[in-house]
Amino acid sequence: MGPLQTAQSRAFQFSGRIRSFRYAIAGIVRMIRCQRNAWIHAIATVGVIAEGCFFHLSPSEWCWLVLAISTVWTAEALNTAFEYLADAASPNFHPIVRDAKDVAAGGRCSSQRSPRR
Repeated sequence: MGPLQTAQSRAFQFSGRIRSFRYAIAGIVRMIRCQRNAWIHAIATVGVIAEGCFFHLSPSEWCWLVLAISTVWTAEALNTAFEYLADAASPNFHPIVRDAKDVAAGGRCSSQRSPRR
């Protein structure tokens, strides 16, 4: 592989990465627009970050907070993607799809639990 081919493949890979980020951002925007729970998570995220600033959290506390926030958002995104796929696979009501959606929603809810102190 010559220097020109290497530069071209890097440029192609870089543009592919840019496209991937565009698709990811479009997915996040779609989730926030279409899912009521995402709005709730967004409001809660802003509130929790504001409270963290107010209470002057330590760096390690911020790390735990960011981990918790990202876990909840990841679970919400996976649940939303699963619901879209289930709806595409079975547009009509099917009890197995209902059960699968319920399990996915339960997984999302379990990611939001905080341990008692």
